[in-house]
Amino acid sequence: MATVTELIGQSVWDSNGIWVGHVVDIRAHRHRGEIQQSQTVYGLVVSGRRAPVLLGLTRDRQGRSPWLSKTLARTVYAGCTFVPWACVTDWTGGEVHLDVLKKELNRA
Repeated sequence: MATVTELIGQSVWDSNGIWVGHVVDIRAHRHRGEIQQSQTVYGLVVSGRRAPVLLGLTRDRQGRSPWLSKTLARTVYAGCTFVPWACVTDWTGGEVHLDVLKKELNRA
């Protein structure tokens, strides 16, 4: 599994070799109730324009989102695409390759 710092900024390509954008954020589930809290990546947020790194923009350390952060995130995330982790086939070499077409992906 790639680390968050390895994924942020990588180019994303669909199954036909069409450029989707750059990874700007990671979506993860937090597993509570374990001795060490772990997280599982369930998707990537991809932007066609070079947006600022969005990691941690919308959540504090407890995972809560203040209203100002939610409003700011809606503005910054406008036009971004959500890529489910199940669609990722390869994430090495500075690029993320998908097994779906760009037009099949949903907006974030």
